[in-house]
Amino acid sequence: MDFRRLTREFLLGEAKAPSVASYIQSISEVLQAIKPRSRTDERRIEVARANLTEVRRHMRRMQERVNVLEEHVKVLEESKE
Repeated sequence: MDFRRLTREFLLGEAKAPSVASYIQSISEVLQAIKPRSRTDERRIEVARANLTEVRRHMRRMQERVNVLEEHVKVLEESKE
């Protein structure tokens, strides 16, 4: 790897933003690390985990749909030429 390039990208803010999957993984790890102090906290964490699972499912479906649409665009562009 070119560490000078990585450093420059970091310092100039040119680095890629984290993916949605990275954000979801990060939130999941935070939820796992939380130690509930009451039953209410426990239920809130449980609901948050369930919601995160649904978000993950929707994200996968959207990504699949994006892939299909990108293929359609590619085919249309090729046929246009």
